[in-house]
Amino acid sequence: MKNNLLDTKDYIVFAIYFVIVAAYGLYIYNKKKSESTGSKDYFLAEGSLTWWAIGASLIASNISAEQFIGMSGSGFKMGLAIATYEWMGALTLVVVAVFFIPVYLKNKIATMPQFLHQRYNGTVAMIMAVFWLLLYVVVNLTSILYLGALAVSSISGFDLSFCMYAIAGFAIIITLGGMKVIGYTDVIQVFFLILGGLATTYLALNLVSTHYGTTGVFEGYSLMTSKASEHFHMILKPDNENYIDLPGLSVLVGGMWIVNLNYWGCNQYITQRALGANLETARGGILFAAFLKLLMPIIVVLPGIAAYVLYKDGAFQAEMLQDGSVNPDRAYPVLLNLLPAGLKGLSFAALTAAVVASLAGKANSIATIFTLDIYKKVLKTDATEKNLVTTGKISIIVAMILGVLIAPHLGIDKKGGFQYIQEYTGFVSPGIFAMFILGFFWKRTTSSAALFATIGGFGLSILLKFLPTLTDLSWLSGMGFSVKNATGVYEIPFLDRMGFVFVFCILGMVIISLASNKVKAEAKGLAIDAKMFKTSTSFAVGALIIIGLLVALYSVYW
Repeated sequence: MKNNLLDTKDYIVFAIYFVIVAAYGLYIYNKKKSESTGSKDYFLAEGSLTWWAIGASLIASNISAEQFIGMSGSGFKMGLAIATYEWMGALTLVVVAVFFIPVYLKNKIATMPQFLHQRYNGTVAMIMAVFWLLLYVVVNLTSILYLGALAVSSISGFDLSFCMYAIAGFAIIITLGGMKVIGYTDVIQVFFLILGGLATTYLALNLVSTHYGTTGVFEGYSLMTSKASEHFHMILKPDNENYIDLPGLSVLVGGMWIVNLNYWGCNQYITQRALGANLETARGGILFAAFLKLLMPIIVVLPGIAAYVLYKDGAFQAEMLQDGSVNPDRAYPVLLNLLPAGLKGLSFAALTAAVVASLAGKANSIATIFTLDIYKKVLKTDATEKNLVTTGKISIIVAMILGVLIAPHLGIDKKGGFQYIQEYTGFVSPGIFAMFILGFFWKRTTSSAALFATIGGFGLSILLKFLPTLTDLSWLSGMGFSVKNATGVYEIPFLDRMGFVFVFCILGMVIISLASNKVKAEAKGLAIDAKMFKTSTSFAVGALIIIGLLVALYSVYW
């Protein structure tokens, strides 16, 4: 294996990236700081972000080490099917732009707990504010920080702790400038992310073609489809060993919708990018992000499949091993280490950009929820705008320090990092989404029903997770709802579990709301009218193009 230390040319390329991002962030900060110094401007960049900045920032917050490393590893292991997270995410973004964002903007929502307070009551809002803070710090921030540092360390050869401190420090510098700086520097980050990612994909496809005596990326792709045809199916059959992760049609009509709608529509660090804009700008940014999502599998999945084809034919045998067995998540670092000097620095910058931008987005959302939903409402109700901004900056630093301290002790590794995030967020996603969706569109939903969804949904998720240890689920296999796991025990696939829990939460919320004596008194429906959901012609055309592309992709790779 080639030495994984960076060349002088790589350091120069990386330094150029660092200087460009830092200089542009400083420029935006100095240019915008005199325009407004209020808390909403600091946390939401109210009215300051363009559609392209919003779209780029959405992708920058979403794509991080778990995509570059984890999804490439999944591409190595299961193939193109893992791209359903990205492609269904594109369709989900269209749904969010049409139905979710108008509700938030019409009702002047700045944070997700604020929505819950306005729709239900202060108790529900405060419980969820605390919960989201814990989830974002302990699960999201720490996992991205650790996985990112692990990836950077494996490529550069630098000490893991040093990489973690450096990445955290860089993210703090960007985040302290507020959402304006994050939003506009994310444009640069996404540029490096896509450019470096495409460079790695180009190399991977070329490696495949040259390995078999031809040249060119299209020849490489053609060889991949013929040498690993089983890796180019989007809908897996029950006899596929990866069915437990992507259970057939559930990726189109089942739990994948809950994963994506909860992530893109009910998630502070995602929706926050659009909450400070007007409806037309917000929708334009979200549509732009949807187009970028269609591109992501080329960057994060194809390299993994390329590595699989080469490995199957005898390449990378030693490099793919970890502790005596093949670790799929080594696929992307192995490919990066084969890049020529200079180009490796570009791809290294792309990975770093993804991690730093994602960290900045999470940290800003943590600060927003703590400052506006806890500090202002409980700890200091008479806080001035200056107090709020200062508190936000302090909470950013504290959150990042906690992330650095907690991350090494959570048992996260590259092999389980993506599963780690999905496991812990998936326990609560169905209940949260049920609470939001009924809160949007059914005025009779009560606060008691909302609490049931969060607590009851979590409880049922735990039960279904451990049900295989309590009873035999083999009888469900005939209906496609259970499959053997790695240990030979039948269990319900993760996405199907989420679907079952969501239906349970919806039914429970309806029953509790209808049975409540307070239902009329608590009918606190939001300001909604049909005109809100009408879109512009340009948005409709863009949405139809995305839908058409998705139909074509799933038809070709079914």
